[in-house]
Amino acid sequence: MAIAGLTITANAQDTIKTTGDAPLVLSGSVDTYFKTDFSGKPNIPTSFANELNSISIGMVDLGLKKSVGKASFVGELSFGPRGQQESIPNTDPGLAYVGNSTGVAYSSYHIQNLYVSYAFTDKFSMTAGYMSTFIGYEVISPAANFNYSTSYLFTNGPFQNAGLKATYAFSDKVSLMAGIFNDYWNVYQSGGKVNTFGAQLTVTPVKNWTAYLNVVTGSSYGTEFDLTTAYQITSAFKLGLNAADFSASNGVTGGFSGVALYPQLAVSKAVTLGLRGEYFTTKTGTYSTGGLGPAAGESVTGITFTANVKAGPLTLIPEVRFDNTSKSDQFVDGNGNFTTGASQFVLAAVYAF
Repeated sequence: MAIAGLTITANAQDTIKTTGDAPLVLSGSVDTYFKTDFSGKPNIPTSFANELNSISIGMVDLGLKKSVGKASFVGELSFGPRGQQESIPNTDPGLAYVGNSTGVAYSSYHIQNLYVSYAFTDKFSMTAGYMSTFIGYEVISPAANFNYSTSYLFTNGPFQNAGLKATYAFSDKVSLMAGIFNDYWNVYQSGGKVNTFGAQLTVTPVKNWTAYLNVVTGSSYGTEFDLTTAYQITSAFKLGLNAADFSASNGVTGGFSGVALYPQLAVSKAVTLGLRGEYFTTKTGTYSTGGLGPAAGESVTGITFTANVKAGPLTLIPEVRFDNTSKSDQFVDGNGNFTTGASQFVLAAVYAF
C-alpha cells in the first residue's frame, strides 16, 4: 500500500539534532475528521474513518530517520485509532487481515516502521526490520494519501511486512527489490516461519512516470500480484493506477481482484481536485473480507470525489463517496433495509510537519 514504500511523509522536516553526518530528522502528521453517511446508517466499511456522525480523530504519526555513512535507520510510531492494526497474528487467513478482524488485539500505539539499511554501493543496498509494504497505491499515513477514505484494494492487502530485502539499481530507470519476509502480514513477529517472498520491479520509462510491478507470495496467506503506477502528465494533471489480484492459500479458496484509477487536477497552487474510481470483486470460494468488502462472488464499484485545500502545512480534505454493490446485502438504507448503494461525506484536516 505504499507507492513510495514508506509512510513517513511530510511537507516539511525539522532537524532536531546534528552530527558530523546527516542530521536526525523528525517528521509526521496529525489528523482529525467528521464523517456522515447519507442514509444515517454506518456503511462503506473500509479501513479507518468508520465512525458515523462524529467528529473523530485519526492519529498522531511520528517518525525519526538518520544516516551515518552508508548506514541508516527509520523508526515510526502512530498513536490513535487510524494507526491501530493487528498486534497478534490472525491465524485464520479466511478472515480479513486488517481492520476489525476477529481475534485482533488493539493497543494505543502501533509501530509503522522500524528498520535499518546499509548501502554497500551506490546501486546495491539491504534493509532489515518491519517495513511499510511495497504493495499498492495507498498508505496508512493520511499525509501521504490524496483521498482520506481508503480503497478496498488497500484494506484487503498487506499494510506492513517484516523481513530482509535487497535492492539493486540497474540504472536511474530500472531497479529490482527482492526479499524474504515473515509468514504473517502486518505484524513484526512471525507465526514460526519466514516463508513469504516479495519482489518489486521499478521502471521509470519517461520523466515523471514510474511504474511498480509487485508480487508477494507465501503459504500462510497466498499470492498477490500488484501494479502501481503514477504519471505526472503535466504540471497540473496527474494520473495514478492500481491493479491487483490475490489468491488465498492455506486451505482457503478464492481471493479478490480489482483496479482503481486516480486522476488529479491542480486548479491552483492551493487547490487540487481528484477522483478515485474503483472496481473490486471477490472470487468464489471460502475467502472472506471479514466485512471489509463484498461477500464471496460479489463486487463493489466506488466513486470518490476529493479536494485537497492547502494552507501551509495544513490540508483540508472534503470528500464525497458513492459505492454500489452487485447484490443488496452489504449496505442498508435509512430504515435498515438492505440496498445496493451507499454514500458518505467526510471532511478531514491533516497537519503534516
